[in-house]
Amino acid sequence: MCGIVGILGKQDVASTILESLRRLEYRGYDSAGIATVVNGGIERRRAEGKLRNLAKALEADPLTGIAGIGHTRWATHGAPTVTNAHPHATEQVAVVHNGIIENFRALKRELSDKGHEFETETDTEVIAHLLTDFLGSGLGPEEAFEKTVARLEGAYALAVLIRADADAMFAARAGSPLAIGVGDGEIFLGSDAFALAPMTNKVAYLEDGDLAVLRRDGMKITDEDGNEAVRPVQTVDLGSGLVDKGNHRHFMAKEIYEQPEVLGHTLGGFVYPQDRKAEVPGMDVDFNTVPRVTISACGTAFYAALVAKYWFEQIAHLPVEVDVASELRYREARLPKGGLSIFISQSGETADTLAALRYAKRQGQHVASIVNVPHSTIARESHSVLKTHAGPEIGVASTKAFTCQLSVLAAIVLTAAKQRGLVDDAREQELCKALLEVPRHMADILHHTDHYVEVAHELAKAQDILYIGRGLTYPIALEGALKLKEISYIHAEGYAAGEMKHGPIALVDEDVPVVVIAPSDRLFDKTASNMQEVIARGGKVLLISDKQGINKAGDGTWAQIEIPEVDSFVAPLVYTLPVQLLAYHTAVAKGTDVDQPRNLAKSVTVE
Repeated sequence: MCGIVGILGKQDVASTILESLRRLEYRGYDSAGIATVVNGGIERRRAEGKLRNLAKALEADPLTGIAGIGHTRWATHGAPTVTNAHPHATEQVAVVHNGIIENFRALKRELSDKGHEFETETDTEVIAHLLTDFLGSGLGPEEAFEKTVARLEGAYALAVLIRADADAMFAARAGSPLAIGVGDGEIFLGSDAFALAPMTNKVAYLEDGDLAVLRRDGMKITDEDGNEAVRPVQTVDLGSGLVDKGNHRHFMAKEIYEQPEVLGHTLGGFVYPQDRKAEVPGMDVDFNTVPRVTISACGTAFYAALVAKYWFEQIAHLPVEVDVASELRYREARLPKGGLSIFISQSGETADTLAALRYAKRQGQHVASIVNVPHSTIARESHSVLKTHAGPEIGVASTKAFTCQLSVLAAIVLTAAKQRGLVDDAREQELCKALLEVPRHMADILHHTDHYVEVAHELAKAQDILYIGRGLTYPIALEGALKLKEISYIHAEGYAAGEMKHGPIALVDEDVPVVVIAPSDRLFDKTASNMQEVIARGGKVLLISDKQGINKAGDGTWAQIEIPEVDSFVAPLVYTLPVQLLAYHTAVAKGTDVDQPRNLAKSVTVE
């Protein structure tokens, strides 16, 4: 989603803000801009499209000033044009904003009646005019800012410069994250602490309802009740350098190839190779007393939750309810006393997931989160935090975060099964051994990718593609279809293989490739039968299986991709790689923007 950077510095800040915005490019955006206070006035530079366009604008017309705010915008209200780009400004103020102001139309009518003239289609411009109106009534900057925020309804993160108090920066948070960075005689603001890493490693996080007045020598924060609040300044390890692509053409490719390493790091926190035991440090849950597990997430993380449902119910014999967070939060599900609720989010800031988490806490659940950012809001509001060690994931389409999430979920399931007496020492060691071997299997797959390029060039010609799987690979079929449509823009759908005769098989003809994900497990023969029904109707089948499966059912298929033979427990982890690689190479063949696909954002921090 949109990115915010603000700096009260010692020298001109525009170039530093631009570099910090580059660290937020992975969130997704379609325009950008910077505003500073210069000679007692507000100046701006804005550009449509990528940050390189803003850089050209700054090169052509440099922007001075030691107090500034910058923004990368992902369009909601209004098209991605220069006019609609942030910062929005009047002669008195400049504003950048993440989120959605739900009552902006009513505020806009009210201000228009007072003579305010609007130039944009955005909800954010209303904030600038509302603040200007309060300043015009004689209020000082702090009081005007407080009254402005009090009128806003919705989710937002705000950074504001006010000409009348050029040595201050004003901030507010309601739903969308904001972090404050503390420097030596400087202070910084960011929607993502990662953006602040080159400038400071001392960070405080605003909480929902907070208002902050930032000055170079400190900060004043008030909470949602108007009381002065202290948000602790933490020393955090954010990594100071910009993440680069290495020798890869795209971040997505780099992140796919990083999976053996980062999965090994993540497993190292939960599975111990010496005695092949699984533990979940910091998760104080007695699984013998848990009546039900509720798992919720959005997007790709939701498919990790679906895999976990199979694992929990098959191995730990625990009933599991899985729902997308945007539905769980509204359908008012009754969560049982003593239940465990698990929330999965790469960023730890996903708005719907955070709202569902808060709902679960109100229902008295023990809340555990699986996150890649340990200082995120979801992590801070959880009883137990289980960190993946995926490192920064820049590509919008999640890859390494997904497999790391699966590995953590697998460790939780093994811990639950062991506590409940359903897995003995020998079986635990066997399953842990299978998990610890996954990085090696992934490395083997990644060393043999030439065939994917050939297959992808054929897939790139299709308008529709079906993915099918059964059991633990059904969620991987869903994930494969999502990956493909995210980055190649080819319509794709994932189905449970047994559902083909209940409708989807009507779509099958020679122009609709069907990707069959079928490890040679106890369900293989049933999936192979569904595959033969597709072939009999002229379908073009791509079979992803191990050597045994391909030998058994490969006849009549259009193409095969061979995967190492693994324990069915870890098949979801290993079979994720081929669907990622297929999506990536298909998108490359089509020439789409792999890392920043149209209309998508990395971190969805508003509904």
